[in-house]
Amino acid sequence: MGGGLNSTKKEDFDKSLDLTEVKPYGDTMNDGKTQVSFTLPINDSEKAIIAAQELAKKMGIKDPTIVYHIQLDIGFTFFILYGSLIHTIDFTKIKVESIEVEALSIKKINAYIKESFKRKIVVLGATTGTDAHTVGIDAIMNMKGFAGHYGLESYEMIEAYNLGSQVTNEEFVKKAIQLKADILLVSQTVTQKGIHVKNLTNLVELLEAEGIRDKIILICGGARISNELAKELGYDAGFGPNTYANIVATYAIKELFGRMNR
Repeated sequence: MGGGLNSTKKEDFDKSLDLTEVKPYGDTMNDGKTQVSFTLPINDSEKAIIAAQELAKKMGIKDPTIVYHIQLDIGFTFFILYGSLIHTIDFTKIKVESIEVEALSIKKINAYIKESFKRKIVVLGATTGTDAHTVGIDAIMNMKGFAGHYGLESYEMIEAYNLGSQVTNEEFVKKAIQLKADILLVSQTVTQKGIHVKNLTNLVELLEAEGIRDKIILICGGARISNELAKELGYDAGFGPNTYANIVATYAIKELFGRMNR
């Protein structure tokens, strides 16, 4: 048997990683294997399958194979397909404005506040607008915290106020003025038609109108919030997933202290 599968050499599957041309990985390096799912506003049929494949080709997916399709309702069909992406990305040219924070422990944060401010720091948090999700803001604010990381309510030198969800920006700003907040934390879940962006922008405008924007540290966070987006919208910082209370607190108190001394 001189041919067949056994004649395939191991090196045929060895492809080096080129960070200037990165593409999806499936079985071997650079094979581009990817899975895509979407819904088309057409009934399930052979013609619909061809339409989904043609659309995938326009996305840059070579040899798309429909592995699952089902009609969700009259005039709507859901597809799952596999294929090889032909496009690549130059990873070396990607620039990300991330936050570099050497997180302090709760004990060190309390000591830093005592030494630097000689008083407790007031932190106000909420999920604003029509957003009803509280998991993110609760993980940062509530005493029990998340994954073994205690929330800001457990910090001796922090007065933490969690206003919960669906708090209007007007109410949030009013409460910030009333409590003389030093730090405002806003949690947002990405919503349809960019409502979260409009809501975050509106909060900045209200704070500026009240003349207190430069007096407080304004931070937003959420599953799809990046520091880059936050900066663009006028916030001091933005934190994404896997962010704990001590990380946010470390950044906020150091930024607040720096602002007070500038």
